Amino acid sequence: MTTENNLNGTAASVVSTSPFLKTLVLQIRGQDAYGVYRSWSDDLLLKAFVVSKQKKREISIEGEVDPVTQARIMSFFRAVAARIEQETGLISQVVIDLSHEGFGWALVFSGRLLLTVKTLRDAHRFGFDSLEKLAEEGEKFVEKGLDLAKRYREVSKL
Repeated sequence: MTTENNLNGTAASVVSTSPFLKTLVLQIRGQDAYGVYRSWSDDLLLKAFVVSKQKKREISIEGEVDPVTQARIMSFFRAVAARIEQETGLISQVVIDLSHEGFGWALVFSGRLLLTVKTLRDAHRFGFDSLEKLAEEGEKFVEKGLDLAKRYREVSKL
């Protein structure tokens, strides 16, 4: 791994210790129909999710949310759904409703039960300060979804 591929020198260890980041990497690779990411390291795949506050200020919120950012948002919430599936065995789905202005919703549901809901604002600037923060936020969504799935299991069955 070269230094250009590494975010902060500890990226590989963060990915290897976080079940959420491992699942996120699998979601990204699973959507790679042409094999573009086959030779990319895990931390290089996740590099797009790390957006500093300075970089966020530089990103314009005018115009459409670009397809790469939309795919990043979808991958994040698909990873949340996949982690919930791994833990509960319940099939989970993701719906993203995003306006051209970057506002909308991300919903993760199982059966008739909403497991996680996130209001998206300024989706153009979707990202996290670090891989650690990405893992932490992802696990928060997973934990909330697991709690609801366990409490209301009969609702989450089809």
